[in-house]
Amino acid sequence: MHLHIMSTLTIQLPASMKKQIEALAAKEGYSVNQFLASAAGEKLAVVLTMDYLRREAAAGRREDFEKYLAAVPNVAPAEQDRLD
Repeated sequence: MHLHIMSTLTIQLPASMKKQIEALAAKEGYSVNQFLASAAGEKLAVVLTMDYLRREAAAGRREDFEKYLAAVPNVAPAEQDRLD
């Protein structure tokens, strides 16, 4: 079982955004807290993934890419893989 220590964060939102969040959260059956925590978690996952991909790309070497690319056979795609 995971124990999550919760903390409180006060944020300021434009009134129109707050109303939209409240309406959407209610429509989806979430509390505003659940909705915002979920949205923050999704954004955090995106940013962390992008950071990871940038680090991996920076660590990559063109020579390695060309070596692996050269190993791919130069053949026409299968009929079901064609775009035309």
